[in-house]
Amino acid sequence: MDYAGHIAYLGVKGSYSGKPTVTHEQNLSLNCGLSIIAVRMVADLDVDVAVIGSGLAGLRAAIEASKTSKNKLVVGVFTKTQVMRSHSVSAEGGTAAVLYPEEGDSYQSHIYDTIKGSDFLADQDAVELFVKKAPEEILQLERWGMPWSRRPDGKIAQRSFGGQSYPRACYAEDKVGFFEMSTLYDTALKHDNIQFFPEWAAVSLLVEKGKFKGLVALELKTGKTHTVAAKAGIMATGGAGRLYTFATYGYSSTPDGLYIAYRAGAPLKDMEFVQFHPTGLVPSGILITEAARGEGGILVNAKGERFMKKYAPEKMELAPRDIISRAMYTEMAEGRGVEGPDGMKHLYLDLREVGEEKIKKRLAGIREICMRLAGIDPIHEPIPVRPVAHYYMGGIDTNIGGATNIAGLWASGEVACVSINGANRLGSNSTTECLVWGAITGKAAAEYVMAGHNPTAISASEVEAINKHVYDELLGKAPRENPYDIRAELQSTMERTCHIYRDEKTMLEGLDELRKLKQKMFRGVVDSSRYYNTNLMNVLEVEMMIDVAEIILVSALNRKESRGAHARIDYPKRDDVNFLKHTLAYYTEEGPRIEYINPTITEYMPTERRY
Repeated sequence: MDYAGHIAYLGVKGSYSGKPTVTHEQNLSLNCGLSIIAVRMVADLDVDVAVIGSGLAGLRAAIEASKTSKNKLVVGVFTKTQVMRSHSVSAEGGTAAVLYPEEGDSYQSHIYDTIKGSDFLADQDAVELFVKKAPEEILQLERWGMPWSRRPDGKIAQRSFGGQSYPRACYAEDKVGFFEMSTLYDTALKHDNIQFFPEWAAVSLLVEKGKFKGLVALELKTGKTHTVAAKAGIMATGGAGRLYTFATYGYSSTPDGLYIAYRAGAPLKDMEFVQFHPTGLVPSGILITEAARGEGGILVNAKGERFMKKYAPEKMELAPRDIISRAMYTEMAEGRGVEGPDGMKHLYLDLREVGEEKIKKRLAGIREICMRLAGIDPIHEPIPVRPVAHYYMGGIDTNIGGATNIAGLWASGEVACVSINGANRLGSNSTTECLVWGAITGKAAAEYVMAGHNPTAISASEVEAINKHVYDELLGKAPRENPYDIRAELQSTMERTCHIYRDEKTMLEGLDELRKLKQKMFRGVVDSSRYYNTNLMNVLEVEMMIDVAEIILVSALNRKESRGAHARIDYPKRDDVNFLKHTLAYYTEEGPRIEYINPTITEYMPTERRY
């Protein structure tokens, strides 16, 4: 297929006058049209390791890079938000690790649970590394001050999560992400060589001959952009975010990191696998943590029936998320849903049997969310829920060490695809993955820099197209289309054509609608100011969202089977002969080019998933 449309690289140029690191004299001259005359320029900001993103993976990477270099390297953390506003603070339920093998859990059990949960598409060597590193990260957080919930004997408490055969989700009430982020941020602040650049949105990577050498970042406060030279980079920007109307992500969660890595030459892997969490609060979409089911909550339909016994008789509400979401969709499609606001059908999550004491102690945050946003108290009333877009199994293709195909560039957390999640992630594995590969990539990037890998200088011509796009095409013109209408159309299209169940006809319709959105793409920003121009940032985000949505649809169309979170009505069976493989999407001007690679299978051959 031919996919029309091309979006220019994003970003602008400026000079930084604040405190961080060394500034350099610029060999640069401009005429009034902003065309660049000089042959080369040096960056206006220089760091050794650039960490892009300040969530769990980014903070963990920054700390490890600093520790590895014994605080000698300058580690810059660039984040579109304030650090503690990164979406990782929204994680609620738990962080998986095998802590007490003497009590019955085992590495082998966690490994197999994860591989089976992935519908056997996970790279099994990566899963083994993940499972063995996980306990180290839990205990490291504890040493740094993480307030884990405790058992009566004083040990770290753990709860059950879907698809896990043992209660191995370490938790801190239902505010795990907030406490983990607070612990990491507090620790990072103790390293003087870690410098934070809040509200600096990375809009382009600078790569020459396959080697990373820096980035361009838009400083939202001033409207200036900065050319940042870096010897190594770590992508930690999270997943594709709000590509769907009903989603658990904050509004700032957009696929910036995925897009700029893809445009720089890194393929995106397995982007067709989108996880829909079973319990999004209706009508807001805010996550009701899986811990609510781990503590004993049950799912019921409009008739009051506990329907999961039909779909996963052994695991019931603690089956993997893909299975529960499909079961809920089926219940609603067959007329057993409850009519909600704006025609939004839903089912119920009933916590009343959990008991008042446990809800107040272990699910206090969920109770507060329900009371404030839905006007109900889960101690006395069931919670209206429906499946909600929550996580992207795919991401930037990396090897087991988190390295991309671009020399000097790593990726960790949800933006990366190692892959331990394959076609479906188990709950409580994601925060662990952020910690494990945050540490791995931070160490690797620091060692790379200390080994003397120095990129070439940044030339002025490399940022000329970036400047032209923002200054001339966006800030310099009135828009033809309302970008917020474009974003709403995009989200609605994904909701209708590439959701829990998919088929070729509807996905082709979705792809056609995306092409039309590209063709009528706005060029211009209503707000022409430079200071805190959120309108400009939103326009850049929508451009990124369209390209990444296209990758998801093209990848999903090409995978003619059902596996994990990718359920096709027209291809209802898993096809291990033709599709036991990872999808790779490479950037071309005509649209994504699809290739495939085999997963790493070390011990467990695919079998039928039963729960």
